[in-house]
Amino acid sequence: MPEPATRTWSPPYPLDLPRVLAPLRRGSGDPTTRVEPSGAVWWGTTTPVGPTTLRLSVNGAGEVEAAAWGAGAELVLDTVPDLLGASDDDSGFVAVHDVVERGRRASRGVRLCASGRVWDVLVAAVLEQKVTNREAWRSWRELCWRFGSRAPGPVERLRVAPDPLRLRAIPDWEWHRAGIDGARRRTLLAAASVAGRLERAVALRGAEGRALLQKVPGIGPWTAAEVAQRAWGDPDAVSVGDYHLPTVVGLALVGHPLDDDGMLEALAPYAGHRHRAVRYLGAAGVRRPRYGPRMPVRDYRAL
Repeated sequence: MPEPATRTWSPPYPLDLPRVLAPLRRGSGDPTTRVEPSGAVWWGTTTPVGPTTLRLSVNGAGEVEAAAWGAGAELVLDTVPDLLGASDDDSGFVAVHDVVERGRRASRGVRLCASGRVWDVLVAAVLEQKVTNREAWRSWRELCWRFGSRAPGPVERLRVAPDPLRLRAIPDWEWHRAGIDGARRRTLLAAASVAGRLERAVALRGAEGRALLQKVPGIGPWTAAEVAQRAWGDPDAVSVGDYHLPTVVGLALVGHPLDDDGMLEALAPYAGHRHRAVRYLGAAGVRRPRYGPRMPVRDYRAL
């Protein structure tokens, strides 16, 4: 097996590697990621030149040791600092609520990751539209195992998501078998047809980048925000339309559940960093009450 391309990078801030990369992982059974007991992380990803595998670990000196396999190895190694939060800037952020400040203190070593690529995170985000995480992650596993590629390198059971060409070639009945309904299938096919242009969103960033993604039929504010949070570490991308988030934000900041408009009003003091504030609420342990209504788990394969 060819030797990997490597680089060592010294982050100028405390780094909690698994927690920084956690947003890229779609459930514990995600075939594109693997976390070792040591904290090292494996990640299989698409690139413009082909499937690539990245392994990241932190040595005793606090340096990040990166190794990459596949055609896009050098491309992925170049993105390691941004992937681990080097471009994340929280200057100007002021916690105006005690619970947000508590979450900020608990988030030492956690920064907003930026994968630098739209496609992989877009596929996963579309699969999560209007279904439970359990349903979406099952469909993600199906697509990666059955239509993705084996990730280059030494880990046999590591996968890369199907690229746009492979995804467009999936027969209609296979979408049903993967538990993906017609609406999400149409959105993914529409995105795949313009996937190269959608990558421009990373350079545009912010509201302009999210607006570009929303030109695809079926991609709304929620999906665009979920992609922006991961592809370029957008600190202000609020997942408007989320089933749980307005309740979580409302209970944490004003003491009662809110709708989307109320959530945006409550987060207004954090303009420019609204997603960051939401992340800090999660770090503070704020969760939706267990007694709240839950979305039903549907299995489209049985319909």
